[in-house]
Amino acid sequence: MPVASPTVLRQLSPATTARLLGTWHAGGPAYIALADALRAAVLSGTLAPHTRLPSERELAATLNVSRTTTSGAYARLRELGFAVSRVGSGTVTTLPQRAIEPGPLHRPAGGDAPLSADPLRGGTHAGAPAAVGHLDLWQATPPAPPELHGAFARALDGLPAYLDSGGYEPYGLTPLREAIAARYRERGVPTTAGEILVTTGAQQAIALLARTHLRPGERAVVESPTYFHAMEAMRDAGGRVVGVPAGPLDVDQLASTVRRARPRLVYLVPDYQNPTGFVLSAEERAAVREIADRHGVTVVGDETLVELGLSDERTPPPFAGDGTSPHVVSVGSASKAFWGGLRVGWVRAHPQVIAQLARARQSVDIATAVLEQLAVTELLGRRAEVMAGRRQMLRERRDVLVGRLQEAFPWDVPVPQGGLFCWVDLGLPVAQAFAAAAAAEGVRVGGGPMFTPDNAGATSRVRLTFTRSPAELSDAVPRLVRAWGRVAGRQRPAGSRA
Repeated sequence: MPVASPTVLRQLSPATTARLLGTWHAGGPAYIALADALRAAVLSGTLAPHTRLPSERELAATLNVSRTTTSGAYARLRELGFAVSRVGSGTVTTLPQRAIEPGPLHRPAGGDAPLSADPLRGGTHAGAPAAVGHLDLWQATPPAPPELHGAFARALDGLPAYLDSGGYEPYGLTPLREAIAARYRERGVPTTAGEILVTTGAQQAIALLARTHLRPGERAVVESPTYFHAMEAMRDAGGRVVGVPAGPLDVDQLASTVRRARPRLVYLVPDYQNPTGFVLSAEERAAVREIADRHGVTVVGDETLVELGLSDERTPPPFAGDGTSPHVVSVGSASKAFWGGLRVGWVRAHPQVIAQLARARQSVDIATAVLEQLAVTELLGRRAEVMAGRRQMLRERRDVLVGRLQEAFPWDVPVPQGGLFCWVDLGLPVAQAFAAAAAAEGVRVGGGPMFTPDNAGATSRVRLTFTRSPAELSDAVPRLVRAWGRVAGRQRPAGSRA
């Protein structure tokens, strides 16, 4: 059956493609390295499906490679299901229905080089190491806690009280808003239910804040590096994203940037920053609040990771301080603390901001699902018990990944004190090439540049999450060793003991 012509939603220029790819050649045939880099960009989300790629000729000229290289790369993408070419549409990126499909190991007759299953399709190519299945060190989503089932059972018991209503609560269910406000008060921030808006996940909260605070061409300031999808939301709203150094945050440069750029919005991750893992000190938080009030700029503190401290160190006071600044907004979520399948987030802000956001969300989804809100209310009521188990699980998985990486590589692998990921320094500016090589080995990792506003910084860094099982984390490391051998120009990294 012929493949339908793809819908083209956007077009990538040759220059933008080159910037996105960065240092992409991981050794071996150039066309395979280029295809792997483009495929890794699709898998990581930096290159969206339904994007028209530059012509083979234009991309070859920009990358200073032969037309044969780009032609071969595009052909390989089509073979693997990551691109479709049609007359009039050019070559357009797609995402296969089954992006990962293990296949058998083969050896060609009369040859020594193995033919192995392509870990991203099930096809084979010569000289690649075998990889069975797909290991995801990109997505930061832990499995559900054992208490989740009971929380939904109790939520079902409470559901009849809402069945006589229409089921729409634009601000969120009152019991959940009260529970969220109580958690802020417990942390030292006086808060009422009137200062809480329940959203369908923290991502919707960030997108609503971007839509209501940014007009096309206006600036938004973020840390660099930072959470990739937050930058996406700001660009979707028409904002121009400006970065200030993070890991740690340069507060003086933030103040200078706000003064000169006059942004409408500032977005920060104060606790276990994504991806660096840094935590803003009490003094830095106070300085940020002072910047917000002095310049009248809305500063969003993304606190989705605040419950995930993995050390005995006390977390600094809440980002909102005493909660009185009208310019400081906090975003939270049940997804990281409890489970990603709970699409429940929230905003804590001045009641006028809450009302503005509630009006804006009406064109998106009107209200968040009732049963999920009731389940999160139950989980918040048992937060201490649930989170004790969650933290223990994450410590064990962090220690497995960090220990294996430190044994196998000459990299700088810090031990994160909280959050869900390691921000690893490779020691060489090859982050994107390594992400592409890892994808070819069946492991998804986040190359550092994708976390920066210009997609050009953090070229020696990769983000590796530790939310998978210990067995999966251990299985990923030998594959990463093979990928590193390709990128670093040797089969095993110096000092490797894997």
